[in-house]
Amino acid sequence: MPVPRPEYPRPQFVREAWLNLNGRWEFEIDRSDTGLERGLQERELGGHITVPFCPESELSGVGDTDFLEAVWYRRTVTVPADWTNSRVLLHFGAVDHDTTVWANGVEVTRHRGGFTPFTADLGDIAAPGAELTLVVRARDTRHGPQARGKQATWFANSHCHYTRTTGIWQTVWLEPVPRTVALKRPRITPDLASGTFYLELPLTGNAPGHRLRATLADEHGTVVTAEARADLDLGPRLALTVPADRQRVWAPDDPHLYDLTFEVVDAEGESVDRVTSYAGLRSVSVDGKRLLLNGEPVFQRLVLDQGYYPDGLMTAPTDAALVRDIELGIAAGFNGARLHQKVFEERFLYHADRLGYLVWGEFGDWGCEVGVRDDNQRPDASYVAQWLEAVERDYSHPSIIGWCPLNETYQNLHDRITRLDDVTQAMFLATKQADSTRPVIDASGYAHRVPETDVYDAHCYEQDPAAFAKTMRGLAENEPYVNTGPEGQVWSVPYRGQPYFCSEFGGIWWDPEAAAEVAGDARDDSWGYGERPRTAVEFIERFTGLTGVLLGDPEMFGYCYTQLTDVFQERNGVYRFDRGEKADTARLRDAQLRPAAFENVR
Repeated sequence: MPVPRPEYPRPQFVREAWLNLNGRWEFEIDRSDTGLERGLQERELGGHITVPFCPESELSGVGDTDFLEAVWYRRTVTVPADWTNSRVLLHFGAVDHDTTVWANGVEVTRHRGGFTPFTADLGDIAAPGAELTLVVRARDTRHGPQARGKQATWFANSHCHYTRTTGIWQTVWLEPVPRTVALKRPRITPDLASGTFYLELPLTGNAPGHRLRATLADEHGTVVTAEARADLDLGPRLALTVPADRQRVWAPDDPHLYDLTFEVVDAEGESVDRVTSYAGLRSVSVDGKRLLLNGEPVFQRLVLDQGYYPDGLMTAPTDAALVRDIELGIAAGFNGARLHQKVFEERFLYHADRLGYLVWGEFGDWGCEVGVRDDNQRPDASYVAQWLEAVERDYSHPSIIGWCPLNETYQNLHDRITRLDDVTQAMFLATKQADSTRPVIDASGYAHRVPETDVYDAHCYEQDPAAFAKTMRGLAENEPYVNTGPEGQVWSVPYRGQPYFCSEFGGIWWDPEAAAEVAGDARDDSWGYGERPRTAVEFIERFTGLTGVLLGDPEMFGYCYTQLTDVFQERNGVYRFDRGEKADTARLRDAQLRPAAFENVR
């Protein structure tokens, strides 16, 4: 049986030797989380599952959508015999939510957070040719605060909450690394003004007499090489300056990527460790109300992408499905996406990098109870660490042009500092500290609580284009539309002239089959915003009118339309949940690329 999702899961940090552990694992549901006491760690499990698909999904072979308090996995693998003089690392792309891992009965790691990767160093357990029995327990309680994103905390899907994801949902794999010294994931920072890539290259330890070499190449061959000692306490830092005649900027219409090779060599010049990577030379900057890419305004026609699939839930069924979603967005006239309430798997970002698709990285913070009305209800502080893990993983991807750690937090603005103020400030400052090269929105929509937020935004689902235009027209007088409470209560600190965009709008409730049966705003099992269009023509006219309001605003740097696809009962995508066409895609593209779209570029 072919291994599902067989492609290398970490395209920006590639080693040649690795072993994909996706496929058939023993599996057992532990509904009351008593498995450890009942000996599940030590015995064969009662069923099977196909990894990396979660047990709620069809592709897992389990398809249990009830609450799963804990789940267990077990698999025996053999370490390749030729992995000599190596330490073996066990990698998990993502496991939801609290994970403990044992290898041959020894606990090797724990991790909290359902969206970010983690690694276990198997030490002396994984000798070449050795047999490894791996056991994984994932706990996923529905009680208390937890970063869930759009996963429902009640049994059934409803509104904009969807079927849960429990346990392993991204690739699991083994990788050998040198015992002496090995490369850790680098940080690649492009500086377009000087044509330089600045590299931070951490190592597993100091290596006297060793050197680290970085080589940048393009389609014509080597461009530049640099070296540094490998025994620096903070890890080598290198600069690769691209000659002027070899400089090629990464941009949506020309997403050029340079090849990178990192290598540790010993005193005799022998290679100790080697990885390959890539980088894009581009800049993101703020100039008044303008958000610039490579020093020029590029109007961001973004689409909200939830990253759900009918058969795999949060896991794409194939790598081609990731590519297809980007292609669908581009076909409809979008040049990027807001990756909403989910940290997408890294291969999506790889494809965005090579296809020139602009994306905003976001955390799945719903469920953390950051924006609760009751200030005495305590959020779980661990999500701050989870978000920083995501920023660190994705720092070097050129397609990411901004960060959004929180979404739709809400609370009345008091005459005292609240926990929401503290949390929002902490997430904003932590993101800025982790990445000073990209703009950060303190919280998308609703409650802006950080006066110095790089970007200001609002969410507005008004369906009448004329009323929408009236709502959004205040930006020219520095009085943009701001989300407020049900009775007009103030949620946000004042706008201070930052770049502004409407980061959620549209969401037109369009279900062609149901529209043929139910007229007007009568409700069935589907859901969306506003009165449902009666025909595809009416849907396209409304789409054209709403996008035209924002395309024609010279003060706005972009927008984000809700959304790319339907998701279960939420029928407001420009495509169906199965990615089929709902309306004439060419007409949607024409609506976004008409001349008004270029009035902002001056």
